[in-house]
Amino acid sequence: MSEILVVGSVAYDSITTPSGKAERALGGSANYFSLAASLFSKVRVVGVVGEDYDQQDIDLLKNRGVDLEGLSKAPGKTFHWEGSYEGDLNEAKTLKTDLNVFEHFNPQLPESYKNSSFVFLANIAPELQLQVLEQVKAPKFVGMDSMNLWLTIKKEKVIEVLKKVDLVLINEGEAKMLTGAANAIAAAPLITDMGPRAVVIKRGEYGFAMYSREQGYFILPAMPIRTVIDPTGAGDTFAGGFFGYLAAQKEVPTVAHMKQACIMGSIMASHTIQDFSVRALAKVTLNDLEARLAEYRKVITI
Repeated sequence: MSEILVVGSVAYDSITTPSGKAERALGGSANYFSLAASLFSKVRVVGVVGEDYDQQDIDLLKNRGVDLEGLSKAPGKTFHWEGSYEGDLNEAKTLKTDLNVFEHFNPQLPESYKNSSFVFLANIAPELQLQVLEQVKAPKFVGMDSMNLWLTIKKEKVIEVLKKVDLVLINEGEAKMLTGAANAIAAAPLITDMGPRAVVIKRGEYGFAMYSREQGYFILPAMPIRTVIDPTGAGDTFAGGFFGYLAAQKEVPTVAHMKQACIMGSIMASHTIQDFSVRALAKVTLNDLEARLAEYRKVITI
């Protein structure tokens, strides 16, 4: 089993959806990713929290075997995001962002993290992603995420990171912003032309589209979920399931491995959206995944 390094936000969210509202709910890309990936592999987290971060939220990750040596505590409050979903559950409207201690986040890897085989750069600023890559020694596989903000104000830096990674996971809107293409299908090969071996374009309730330079397109629908409570963190959960599955394999990742990893990421995300915050994700077991995977095979098999 290989270790996965994730560098990203650790946060509290205030979320409003048609199903209700959650205040000060555990969030952040590193939390969603770690809870998903730790079902399969060892996870190492680099992030920062404030003095208000609850011990029970630290224990949640520790109880899943997540290594928190790289999680630092700084004077002040933890990063807080407030958002709402109105009608379209595929995209949140940001109401308020308080960066707090995350404003001065300076990712420094503990010495024991620098030999991580798998690295996931969550949607932090691209210069911070580059800073992390300068510290890891010889990773087997590197993936990245981004967000519309960085594609708007730091696109050239994002492209610089793209040249150094094996995989990028982004949503359809971001894929179109990055390339200028009209849709995900057209955008995918343009993204791999920028450097990465493969791209996974997350399409919310419509599933995903993966494209690799080696084999082209691999497209599947999402697991049908009748009641979606809160889609926050679904993309980071997908990434966690994806990387967790890859790291659990003994070989260097092949396209076939990445296809299976996409399916596992999608199944993981289908659990997350069934409750606010990480509540549903924190309860998921491998048996739960196997059961839902069996249901999913019925959906995609003739």
